[in-house]
Order: sequence, then C-alpha cells, then structure tokens
Amino acid sequence: MQQQAIAILDSGVGGLTVAKEIMRQLPREKILYFGDTARTPYGPRPAEEVISYTHQIVDYLLQYQPKMIVIACNTATAVAIEEVRARLTIPVLGVISPGARAAIKSTKNQIVGVIGTDGTIKSGAYEDALRLISPSIQVVSKACPLFVPLVERGMFRSDQTEQVVSATLSELKETPMDCLILGCTHYPFLSDAIGKAMGPGVKLISSADETAREVSTILYHKGMLTTSMKMPIHQFFCSGDPNMFRSIAQGWLNEEIGVTPVVWQVPNII
Repeated sequence: MQQQAIAILDSGVGGLTVAKEIMRQLPREKILYFGDTARTPYGPRPAEEVISYTHQIVDYLLQYQPKMIVIACNTATAVAIEEVRARLTIPVLGVISPGARAAIKSTKNQIVGVIGTDGTIKSGAYEDALRLISPSIQVVSKACPLFVPLVERGMFRSDQTEQVVSATLSELKETPMDCLILGCTHYPFLSDAIGKAMGPGVKLISSADETAREVSTILYHKGMLTTSMKMPIHQFFCSGDPNMFRSIAQGWLNEEIGVTPVVWQVPNII
C-alpha cells in the first residue's frame, strides 16, 4: 500500500494546482491524474450527472490500485464525495473542508468570501463547512462561470482575462471581506488577475494548498507514506484534447509529462 499512487481527479486542468502542491510537499509520492477535459466544466451540470461522471473516473483509476483518491474538483466534492467514500476502503479526500479551515484561520473580521462554479455555490457546501467550524462567520458567495473556460483554454494572463475577472468580482469588492476562498481548483491559475481585482487587503485562500497539506497528514498518520527513495514517474490521463492538456500541464508543473487520452463511450459523453 505504501508504494501505491495517489489518484487525483478533476473536471479538467484545475486539479493540477493540487497535484503540483502534493508533488512539492511529497516529492517521492507517485501521482495518477485524471482530467475530464472532454466534459468540463462540471459547474453548470446537474448534480446527478456530476455524480455519475465522478464514479466513472473513480472506477477507471481504481484499476491502478491507488492508496488514496483526491477529488480535486469542488463541484464533484460538493455532490459526490460521500457516495464515493461509502463504496471505497481507501481514504477519499475533497477540497472543500481544507479550504474552509484555512479561511477560518486567516480571517480577522469574520467575513469570508467564496467564489466557485455554479454547482459549488448552489450547493452551499462552503457555507456549511465554514459555519460548522465558526457558526457566527459571515459568508459572501459568488458563482464565476466564465473562469473555468478561460483556464481550460490556457488564457491565464491575457488582457481579456483581467477584464472578465475584474467585471465578475466588482460587486464583491464592495464587501469588507478580508479573505477570499478560491472555491474551484482552476482559480489559482487566475490568482494574479483575482488578486489585482480584489486588492491587497484581501488574502486569497487556495483550497489546493490546504488539500495537499491534508493529504500529507492523512498518509503520515495512517503509515501510508512511500518508503521508496526513487523519484516517481507520474501518469496523466485526459478525456479531451491531449495536446492542450499537455501544454497547460507542462507550463504549470514546469516539467515534461506524458498524457494518455481516454475516450468515454457514448452515452456518457455529451
């Protein structure tokens, strides 16, 4: 079990923000990454559809016998994680609770902002997670459906991206929040534009960073950290254009990778 991989799944390239941080904190752990780029974004999809897709990807990854599953998609975490946990004996970690805990530690005025996909914001999962820890906290949430498509097209630092981000977040700037949860693992790709739009008085909370720390903690306490001294060869899978995925992944991870394309059989793909 110790030498088996950590499996990470996402609706697209967003979960690479989690993968990068796990690779930084746990450099000898092997990563299996699946980006469902053919069906991204998950945010506008019905919950039942997201649950079905999540189970399908989990089933695909299980053939490699991973020691842990990380659902690095906030939308899938919000609607599917409990069902996935119920059917597996290995640890299954999402990205919502770690992000909420980090925001609670960070906020000074108890006003926290959350941005995410339509599905994540409608689920109320971050509000629930935050108020479970601190019942008196004030939460200001906003769906940002235009952000994921920008990231999936590799548009991180364009003028158009800055304009879209600034316009989308303009109403949030009127609230006195002191930290903002990036409630989608795609959003750290846009952290420069988001930080510029919100100003220096608002700390950005990446659920990706906090999730990686929790992965490390869980594996340590369960005695599941690898004992291998060799540097691993990570595996990447995507259901859409492998060249686009490879380009974005290599730019984000700063290393050459191989990508295995996976074609879903109809009627799973729409």
